[in-house]
Amino acid sequence: MKKLLAAVTFMAIMAAGAAFAAPEYTIKVGYIGSDTHPTMQAMKVFAKDVDAGSKGKIKVELYPNAQLGGDRELCEGVQMGTIQMAIPSTSALAGFDKRIQVLDLPYLFTTRKAAFDAVDGELGQKLNSYLSKKGFEVLGYQENGFRHVTNSKRPIKTPADLKGLKIRTMENPMHIAFFKELGVNPTPMSWGELYTALQQGTVDAEENPYAMIDDGKFYEVQKYVSETGHVFSYEILIANKKFMDKLPADLRKVVVDAAHKAIMTQRASLEKEEAAFKAKVTKAGLTANELTPEQKKPFVDATKKVYAQFENELGKEIMDIARKVQK
Repeated sequence: MKKLLAAVTFMAIMAAGAAFAAPEYTIKVGYIGSDTHPTMQAMKVFAKDVDAGSKGKIKVELYPNAQLGGDRELCEGVQMGTIQMAIPSTSALAGFDKRIQVLDLPYLFTTRKAAFDAVDGELGQKLNSYLSKKGFEVLGYQENGFRHVTNSKRPIKTPADLKGLKIRTMENPMHIAFFKELGVNPTPMSWGELYTALQQGTVDAEENPYAMIDDGKFYEVQKYVSETGHVFSYEILIANKKFMDKLPADLRKVVVDAAHKAIMTQRASLEKEEAAFKAKVTKAGLTANELTPEQKKPFVDATKKVYAQFENELGKEIMDIARKVQK
């Protein structure tokens, strides 16, 4: 009898374990950055929290290093449902709803606080409603950081210093227009092609936050980083809306809560580590030059036309909100 009870108990334990181990849902998360980037570190916590909170019903698979494609491909995958989540730059979503470009208006924000207050508030809510109609559920905005120009020719202290440079930009009309106003020759190019293009001299320059300059190892193929701070760049955690809608309410809450925790963790990490990223890339060979507010003013003035240029395209509704939150 004791042997029978022991056998039944063992089988029950094994069955319970098997049930816990067999996920009902799988979330594939794509990202272009490396496995060591703070964003991926935060997503590893997300994966553990979802696994624990769902009691194994949801399995999270992380795919860094552009394994599932560049930002554009990741967005397409999420929209189609072949990928459940991705963390592209917001700029990559401009091809799905052009109004997201409002976040790339030059010098819209001058502080991190203003930038996050805007996307956590009215501006973000409005953009989220636009993207929802395109099949995306926005789980939150993370930090990519203020974008700075790196190049292999000279320090950039005035708009005139940029003239003649071939600079890689994202495939974003706002960024292209911005640099054209500064007299630069912008060359849209995917992240995966950028290092080789800089190495071979196909382009002279690129622009990214310090975290991505480090992540891309651009200090190996560039000489200068100039702190133009022309755009505060976000990453955005997006999910396939249909996938999120079909989750049971309790599991949906697990995912949303874990996403919020990961986002806040990522923001805090980037803010804390930006100085370390700058120190690392300058120690590795980049020469950095800061720009004072007075030195930035000619850049700001030169790019004011971009606001008027995109007024009709983005629409009065979103532009009015942007002007209201601009700081």
